[in-house]
Amino acid sequence: QVQLVESGGGLVQPGGSLRLSCAASGFTLDYYGLGWFRQVPGKEREGVSFINLSDGNTWYADSVKGRFTISRDRAKNTVYLQMNSLETEDAAAYYCSAGAYRELVAGLSKYWGQGTQVTVSS
Repeated sequence: QVQLVESGGGLVQPGGSLRLSCAASGFTLDYYGLGWFRQVPGKEREGVSFINLSDGNTWYADSVKGRFTISRDRAKNTVYLQMNSLETEDAAAYYCSAGAYRELVAGLSKYWGQGTQVTVSS
């Protein structure tokens, strides 16, 4: 049974930083991609960043390039999203997701976490 457990959301001021974590279990990680989507009520879900767990390749949405960094800890089966220079536009529910890396980049996902809220406000 695939499980994705997120943590690390919260309230931060514009310009601040947060780190999201996603602990994954229940599947062979090396054959999957892992990463994050986000969604604001009334808007479409948006891919944020993904990492290919087998070769470390990464993908970022243009809106977060240079500010967000995705990384993995193989020993802990955990992926992290370091979010710096946060903007009000980054506020959203962030969902960890797993699936084939190419499918994630294409906006498709097989497995989802419960979501964690990121609020950016002064």
